[in-house]
Amino acid sequence: MCQQVAYVALPAPTHSRQLTSILSSEGTRWTKCGHFQRHLVVAIMDCSSSRCERSLRHPSTCRSQSCHKNFGQEVQKDIDAVDEYCWACRAAAAKRQR
Repeated sequence: MCQQVAYVALPAPTHSRQLTSILSSEGTRWTKCGHFQRHLVVAIMDCSSSRCERSLRHPSTCRSQSCHKNFGQEVQKDIDAVDEYCWACRAAAAKRQR
């Protein structure tokens, strides 16, 4: 089953800091360690910057090495919470006990 990811335009920045495109995702929050396990990317919020490789406005012919290459801060929506440590933290704890 194929799901489409929506591109959402961010409002124009009111400050001089360059924005980067942002992922909006849903997932599980592990409450004992605070980690987030992503299940689904709901939207990609486009920063509309020609200097961000993740933006739809970034020219495909751009060869600049100074363009942003990664998404910015991820917007995480908790769809459920588990009162336990995540799998990675449990594995690390088990390894320390050996």
